[in-house]
Amino acid sequence: MKNLIRLIISDERIKKLENNQLKLSKEEAHYVNKVMRIKIGEQIHIVNGKGYLWRGFKNKNNLIEIPNINKPTIYQDQKKLFLGIAVAIPKNGFDDILKMCTEIGIDFIQPLYSEYQIKKISNQASKMERWNFIINEAVEQCERLWKPEILNIANIYEWIISLSAKDIISISLTRDADCISLKEWLDNQTLNIKESTILWNVIGPEGGWSNKEICFFKEKNIQFINLSESILRTSTASIIAGSILSEWRSFDIKSTHPI
Repeated sequence: MKNLIRLIISDERIKKLENNQLKLSKEEAHYVNKVMRIKIGEQIHIVNGKGYLWRGFKNKNNLIEIPNINKPTIYQDQKKLFLGIAVAIPKNGFDDILKMCTEIGIDFIQPLYSEYQIKKISNQASKMERWNFIINEAVEQCERLWKPEILNIANIYEWIISLSAKDIISISLTRDADCISLKEWLDNQTLNIKESTILWNVIGPEGGWSNKEICFFKEKNIQFINLSESILRTSTASIIAGSILSEWRSFDIKSTHPI
């Protein structure tokens, strides 16, 4: 439905609008004019990825007018408990992880390097730009108001050491019958949740965690959890973990309201 079409525009660009006119980039204009075929005068929703949505109208092929720029149509409160998926970058399927984690409601995505990492990234700046583009498309498609943040690629050891003390982390592990399931752990564990706490689940590489990494996790007293009785691909495990986290937190429809 055309009245549901959304375009994500950075908060910086929204703040710099002149005369309530948003000038589209070449790629944005192509999307609006050629892909979605929005006509002059038709409505399009503008979101900034930070909870706000405005009702705009196509003025020209490269201009969107936002009449009430100082009065957004709706605003969604940000969750106090954030959800994070940290994942050793797989050889294939990371784009799908980004799309589906965005749709599911994950707030932070952390790409990781690990001991058995198959894929190394040579041009990180270019890769990050592409990953953000994929997330933007998913935000528009699934009608999220808060855009998830993808963090810079980090080494698994350095990343865990750098985590905030208030963050909560679990490590997905296969071939360990003694591991509690993620759902059971979430339901039974008394979590010390503070404002802006990130609840992380970490997904390992297709080759599994190394003995060195397992020892490191144990030294840090990180909870091991199990996602499935079968061995999952990294992309599949990421989506299952994200779904369980999102369902546990649940979505509060009352957090979205007109302004």
